[in-house]
Amino acid sequence: MHGVPDGSPVSLSSGLPETILPPEPAETRRRLADALESPEGERRAAVAAVVRDQPRSLNGWAALGDLARDDIEAYACYRVGYHRGLDTLRGNGWRGSGLVRWAHESNRGFLRSLAGLGRTARQIGEADEAARCEEFLRMLDPDWQG
Repeated sequence: MHGVPDGSPVSLSSGLPETILPPEPAETRRRLADALESPEGERRAAVAAVVRDQPRSLNGWAALGDLARDDIEAYACYRVGYHRGLDTLRGNGWRGSGLVRWAHESNRGFLRSLAGLGRTARQIGEADEAARCEEFLRMLDPDWQG
């Protein structure tokens, strides 16, 4: 790769080197925390109510995937969280490259959705999708511990 005169590589990407998503609104975070504290038999419905009101909540979609009744429901929730997350990343300057690290709490809803998508893809026999998700996680956060 050719570099600039000081020897550093030339970046051809127009994206940010690292994207940190803004935190979700405080009210959404509070409602989701309260929903996750609901009695076990009511928890999924309580989280679903938050997601219904705040469909852009990446943490809500990840939590709904975690609470899903079966693999297909989990896969669908994680996929929505993943795609909503891509939209949110792009809206915050990400252009398909650059880091999105777990170390930043506001990135975790997206990363949890991506990890959940990969996990459930493997569970339903979609090995190629599972491998893509795992590779993407490592590209976004080289320190990913999954």
